[in-house]
Amino acid sequence: MVDLPRIVITGVGLTSPNGNSLDEYRANLLAGKSGVSPWEIRHFGKTVAGQCDFEATRYQSRKALRRGTRAGSIAIYCSHEAVANSQLDLDRLGRDRVGVYVGITEHGNVETEEQIHEVSQYDFDLSFWSHHHNPRTVANNPAGEVTLSLPVTGPHYAIGGACAGGNLGIIQGAQMLQLGEVDAALAGGVSESIHTFGIFASFKSEGALGHHEDPTQVSRPFDKDRNGIVVSEGGCMYTLERLEDAQRRGAPIMAEVLGWHVNSDATDFVLPNPERQNQCMRSAIQRAGLSPEDIHIVNTHSTSTPLGDIQECRAVNEVFCDSSKTSINNTKSFIGHTMGAAGALELAGNLPSFTDGFVHPTINVQNLDPDCAMRGLVLQEPHKNDKVETILNLSFGMLGINSAVIIGRPTF
Repeated sequence: MVDLPRIVITGVGLTSPNGNSLDEYRANLLAGKSGVSPWEIRHFGKTVAGQCDFEATRYQSRKALRRGTRAGSIAIYCSHEAVANSQLDLDRLGRDRVGVYVGITEHGNVETEEQIHEVSQYDFDLSFWSHHHNPRTVANNPAGEVTLSLPVTGPHYAIGGACAGGNLGIIQGAQMLQLGEVDAALAGGVSESIHTFGIFASFKSEGALGHHEDPTQVSRPFDKDRNGIVVSEGGCMYTLERLEDAQRRGAPIMAEVLGWHVNSDATDFVLPNPERQNQCMRSAIQRAGLSPEDIHIVNTHSTSTPLGDIQECRAVNEVFCDSSKTSINNTKSFIGHTMGAAGALELAGNLPSFTDGFVHPTINVQNLDPDCAMRGLVLQEPHKNDKVETILNLSFGMLGINSAVIIGRPTF
């Protein structure tokens, strides 16, 4: 068997509903600070959402912002931050050797809805339809906008993986590095979903949109009174490199990508299959050459839906019921569901555990659902682990796509 190159994380850039840098984001996770707040969407009305307030003009002109998309702007901000954080010299590396891989849930709905509304104000006179519409709505837009902004000339595309998209971006970047197609990968996921009427309307019609008198408590995975998700925007992009390349240039190595797995339920449009989720976790652990007892943090995907949380907890319990060293948490309780960004952004919230030893909690669990009880579940307050060397990051999506990524503490 051929030994594949080891892949490491050397930089991270993010924007989340409760922080626009890893330090700020992590501090708010440890402090129990929610990023969910009131929100209103045209034709839908008042609701709640996780909103980002990053400084878009740090890397884009106002003209570029008007021409591009919200998802593209998020991807640009996060990618520039990831490059700066990794201290990567793009000219020295070669801009044609950098790939951009952005996981998304969907793309183009925001711009399409906006344009239809715009022309409706002019009796559908299509002379008012933007000539920027097509490049705004093609699926590769968020990744393509990054290449234009940096600029880099290597391969780019978006990975449509529903709510597993963020993990899939990381996996794709790692695979392209192992194949030798690129020498650095900007990989992760983004979401602009809070600007889309259709997403709110759909979750509402399904009875899956969460509500509570206190916006900060709407997202409450594992709580007996949970009643649905919080739609959020956000993004997180990583600089990935081969270990030997990163060491050669003296890069700041944050973590190593140890293993991953992706599979499909093949059973239902929406309802998750715990057997397939179990298989996904075990396969990722096996690929990494580990056992369940070697996993120190499991970041769950659970979205605060009544049945979905139970299905995932069942799968997690089956894999980790005998592990006394595994802590389990959930990041959506703080920021809601950032859709295509979720896998990448939630992983980032746990990365600092390698250095500070703390596991951030799941918040808003006032009354734990017995069907969601799991050994090692961290609730309300951070937990200090004796050792944090591995993180299993879970992201699952509609149409039964499951993903698991395992990250390790750098030991070189």
